[in-house]
Amino acid sequence: MNAFCQTLLPAYTPKIDNNDIEPSPQIIISEREYSELKWEVGYWQSLHQRSIVREIKLKQTIKEKDGQIRDLKNRVFGKKSEKKSASKDTGKSKPDKSKRPRGQQPGSKGHGRTKRPDLPEQEEESNFLQDPICPNCNKPYVPDESKEAKIIEVEVKAYTRKIIRQCMKKDCLCKGVPNTITAPMPPKVIPKSPYGISIMEAVLLSKFHYCQPTNRLLNQYKELGLPISPGTIAGDLKKLKELFQPVYDALYNHQMTEDRFHNDESGWKVFETVEGKIGNRWWLWVSRSVSVVYFQIAPGRGANVPVEYFSNIQKKKIIVICDRYSAYKSLAKQLPFIILAFCWAHIRRDFLDAIRKYPDLEEWALPWVEKFGELYHINNLRCKEFVQKFPIQWQPASFKDQHKKLVEKMDEIAKERDAFIASHNPDDLDSDLLSNVKYKILTSLKNHWEGLSIFVEHPEVPMDNNKGERSIRNPVTGRKNFYGSGSLWSSQLAAIMFSIFQSMALWKINCKHWLRSYLTACAKNNGKAPEDLSTFLPWAMDGDRRQRLIKPVPDSS
Repeated sequence: MNAFCQTLLPAYTPKIDNNDIEPSPQIIISEREYSELKWEVGYWQSLHQRSIVREIKLKQTIKEKDGQIRDLKNRVFGKKSEKKSASKDTGKSKPDKSKRPRGQQPGSKGHGRTKRPDLPEQEEESNFLQDPICPNCNKPYVPDESKEAKIIEVEVKAYTRKIIRQCMKKDCLCKGVPNTITAPMPPKVIPKSPYGISIMEAVLLSKFHYCQPTNRLLNQYKELGLPISPGTIAGDLKKLKELFQPVYDALYNHQMTEDRFHNDESGWKVFETVEGKIGNRWWLWVSRSVSVVYFQIAPGRGANVPVEYFSNIQKKKIIVICDRYSAYKSLAKQLPFIILAFCWAHIRRDFLDAIRKYPDLEEWALPWVEKFGELYHINNLRCKEFVQKFPIQWQPASFKDQHKKLVEKMDEIAKERDAFIASHNPDDLDSDLLSNVKYKILTSLKNHWEGLSIFVEHPEVPMDNNKGERSIRNPVTGRKNFYGSGSLWSSQLAAIMFSIFQSMALWKINCKHWLRSYLTACAKNNGKAPEDLSTFLPWAMDGDRRQRLIKPVPDSS
């Protein structure tokens, strides 16, 4: 006989004021049924709790996806600027007073016309077709002092140099000597090529200095009456590569004697099948020192590339300014003499990217960006007072004052960063997506703090890697215009010419003038690189020659 549970479960009874209605009878259930109901209550409560957690996670996922969509839209369609958009203020009335117009303001003192002392002048006369006369008395005008006017022109033309080679015949009966002799040909860079130095110079400058496709230059030449086959140009460029290899090697050897580098890398296409290499995506690496900008194109983006590059360094300690890419961290582990100085511009970008992805973080992120701006300002004031030849303890008082402010600002940033990290646990269920984004950014700031602090004790080290990124900008423009290199040898030529032109620009040398001088020297050496490169290396040449190469190519007419 089953025992009945003594617990009585009252049935639901609505509250009604009518006293004539009797209450519902009580329901008596068994103990087994009661246990089943209790179990079901716990089961449905656990399901409800799980659904709440799942809903929180889904909401955070949606918010994260929305942030990614905003970020991708901004990258593709957004303005390439960090200035705030004016779209939020479209509903507000614009002030009556307009903003200050761009450019030079009316009434301000100008700088005058730009002087161009290196341009040659070609005189022309502008005369009346008929002698002018007075319209009233018909008397002729008499000559007066002439007036000068200047018009700047650039004339590009193609022409053929017709070489009339003198021939001589002997007027004797001597044996063992030729009967006739002919004057030698003028020197050429490529002996069997019909094209002179100016053609090779224009192709190299157009492609590797001005970053224009070669086909664009050939179309221009065709309109000037000079059609040239692209295959012919490619064959000549392959021969020119060997001429510039010694200069490229000299750039590397000199850079290995320096102690401060800016490194960066970017994608590059090489459209040639290479054994062991899948795909055509290669990588363009740049290493900029004080006097050399050196490029190399490698099949990968791993740490083996910079490790091999820095393996021949001659200094006991060097500083590499770079971003937070893992290959550089591996580089510092494999080569202990390398100190990494991380880029503050990338840290600042973390906060700005967070604002673009999650607009609700603007009030939190912008104060951090302002702190970094103050840090830059203090460091700039400090660097103005820095004397390069003295250590920090021997610097003037003006430097030490700014140095103290800089250290205090760094401590302030570190304390605020650590306070947030200590008060936040990203594993908590109550921790929302935005808090986790803050935690991730500040944790990265803490993890890279040692490399971000290098500039404090080394004022000669800049806070960012802008120099490295500016150096690689020109080749990246070329990559977008002519899609990389069609073969392995052409990629090597690209790295060589990028290195030479960027290094010459670093010394403010006119690349066209340098290239003309070097190709002329190669032509005089029977199409080979000159034996003595000292007159073509900026750090080895004398000051007078460097000053001549800074100016444009002198007029030969």
